[in-house]
Amino acid sequence: MDEEFKQRLEQLENRVALLERNLDLIAAGQRRSSLRSLWRRPPMWTFEQYPPRLLNLNAFKPAPAVPARAPRMAMVTPSYNQVQYLGATIDSIVSQDYPNLYYHVQDGASIDGTLDLLKSRGDRISWNSEPDNGQSTAINLGFAGVECEIMAYLNSDDMLLPGTLAYVADYFTEHPDVDIVYGHRVFVDREGLEVGRAVLPRHDGKALQFADYIPQETMFWRKRVWDRIGPIDENFHYAMDWDFILRAQAAGFKFVRLPRFLACFRIHDAQKTAATYSVGVREMGILRRRVLGFEPTQMQIRRAIAPYLAQQLAYHYGYKWGVLRY
Repeated sequence: MDEEFKQRLEQLENRVALLERNLDLIAAGQRRSSLRSLWRRPPMWTFEQYPPRLLNLNAFKPAPAVPARAPRMAMVTPSYNQVQYLGATIDSIVSQDYPNLYYHVQDGASIDGTLDLLKSRGDRISWNSEPDNGQSTAINLGFAGVECEIMAYLNSDDMLLPGTLAYVADYFTEHPDVDIVYGHRVFVDREGLEVGRAVLPRHDGKALQFADYIPQETMFWRKRVWDRIGPIDENFHYAMDWDFILRAQAAGFKFVRLPRFLACFRIHDAQKTAATYSVGVREMGILRRRVLGFEPTQMQIRRAIAPYLAQQLAYHYGYKWGVLRY
């Protein structure tokens, strides 16, 4: 009975956490036109900014030529029962025709038709399907034993934008001192229609200690980062990317925000679960205590990242009004 009571209590805590989150989102939506709304829900964290519209891939800047000696890239997609999105994820990577790419899908024994999809792709991708302990484990399994110079992972519901691999490879080739890069993101709905964009200011290491603003789906890093700080921490199931980023920052690696839209982040109902949100709150608290030495209040977090959010707001409207072009 004690174990059953604990499970029910945890379920109740998860539901309360989700209810509090939804109430906060509703309140923010009602005040969207006010300054307080911008303070609580800045554009980079407001996914649905306008009615769905077709994603015009031709509107983005063309990619540069692939370097003469194209650095070896390794990309991994962790997957579990998301066959409705996985095909678009795979296509967004292999269609770029990057000449020196290792791409692997690590599936957690899906039962929704994912295996048939993976088999249909022939030898264009590497893949494996077996039970695992979640996303973090799948990412590490996918990268195990891989030789490369540049690494990244793309979740099974997200997509790269055309030219991203060539652009990233060119940037790393021209900037040997840079270790980790990321860029602007596009928000799409479950149908792949565009609903928003996030244009980010330059990298701010201080703000990053209080909040993770780096779009994971746009992030690439040199293998020397992985070799030095270690793989994804499998103790994290929600904030694993922020943990990796913070460890890299603490080790002194150089971050750069690239002036380009690199990927699409997909918004869909399966992301909005009480359990996932509750786990995320706990894990973010762990990371803040580790990095800062204390767990800040929401007001302390907002004050600490206020300068970054002000810059992001300026970038957002600068891009929206055509002053900034990417």
